[in-house]
Amino acid sequence: MARVRNWVDRIAHERPARLALIVFASIIAVATVLLFLPIARTGPGGASFIDAFFTATSAVSVTGLSVLDTASSWTGFGHVVIMVSMMIGGLGVMTLASILGRAVSHRIGLTQKLLAASETKTRLGEVGSLLTAVLVASLSVEALLTVVLLPSFLGMGEPLLEAIWHSMFMAVSIFNNGGFVIVEGGLSPMVGDWLFCIPIIFGTMVGAIGFPVIQDVYANWRKPRFLSLHSKLTISTYLILWLGGTIAIFFFEWGNPASLGGLQGDDKILAGLLQGTTPRSSGLSTLDLAEMNNSTLLIMNALMFVGGGSASTAGGIKVATFAVLVLAIVAEARGDRDIVAFGKRIPSSTLRLAVSAAFLGATLVGVGTLALMHVTDLSLQVALFEVISAFATCGLSLGITASLPTAGKLILILLMFSGRVGTMTLAAALAMRETQRQIRYTEERPIIG
Repeated sequence: MARVRNWVDRIAHERPARLALIVFASIIAVATVLLFLPIARTGPGGASFIDAFFTATSAVSVTGLSVLDTASSWTGFGHVVIMVSMMIGGLGVMTLASILGRAVSHRIGLTQKLLAASETKTRLGEVGSLLTAVLVASLSVEALLTVVLLPSFLGMGEPLLEAIWHSMFMAVSIFNNGGFVIVEGGLSPMVGDWLFCIPIIFGTMVGAIGFPVIQDVYANWRKPRFLSLHSKLTISTYLILWLGGTIAIFFFEWGNPASLGGLQGDDKILAGLLQGTTPRSSGLSTLDLAEMNNSTLLIMNALMFVGGGSASTAGGIKVATFAVLVLAIVAEARGDRDIVAFGKRIPSSTLRLAVSAAFLGATLVGVGTLALMHVTDLSLQVALFEVISAFATCGLSLGITASLPTAGKLILILLMFSGRVGTMTLAAALAMRETQRQIRYTEERPIIG
């Protein structure tokens, strides 16, 4: 035991990014074994290994893609495993690694603090308090959502204890942007239930905005001018994308009888607001995505790819990454030497990290789409949507996940794992590897464009 502890302690200090991957993979392995047990699956026998593996990866990576119906295919034990997996996965890979390092060595090492600070955009001395804030914020919001959702489940005629359990499961799924639904028949019957859908919108936004932003807003809500640049960029970009995406969905789907066009009055407004929120990573929808227009699906692809805030329960390349890239383009178009936002200059090293994260994300999506099309007969549109949803840990689907062959499921498993830890780990690793060369070469500019 002491030898294992020493090994973990050494990895935690020397290779925290590697530790994060090991921890993440280990949690998926444990969840897979538990879901593979016969007691986790309804009906005779247990789930197949590939289905248990897929569900475990989807839960821990807080994606929500499902090969089996969550409500009817899993027992109460299976539902507990899925819920706990979502809670752990929602904490974040680097945050989880830091917590493990603290548990093992009773302290957070300097390298871990640097990596956690890089991921969460937090000052070095605040990492310890951030970990506490993560746990407090998660449990508080999940408890609030449980209370708010309870009347809806009671209104369905469920017994009190069953309603509390379903409310708790959905609260965890909403805040952690998990995308799993424990409601029989899905969320379509809830399309006009404001008491059910508004908490989904609120919980998704809070979970996807990022723990550092939550902490910053809590500390400076009376003096918003003191918010950090990261908070200002994240909040403003998130709201702009949410508003723009919602308007676009209203525009393209308003007259579609298979989606918004088939609803009346307030139901149409509520469904559009929820649909504009869900691509940010929650994966919870009251509409049939397969019946939507191609233009709407393209908009949703873009929103899923960007995702939510850094160190949040959301996936994607993150809104701050997108904001830096846009600001760089604007600065170049204006001929400005520096990238400036809210009176602050953004260093070139941040731009390089943003370009690296975006390029890695685009590469994974491109390769994943090609691979999925190769092992199936899916069209480009359907394969691309499913791949982006898996990479961005969103969980939205056009209804083909359950029918995928084993090879297709393995491709999505790799994408969910890579999407949850890939860009985050890359950004932290690159930030730690930055060095000052003793010798600098002469400068020469290639022709661009």
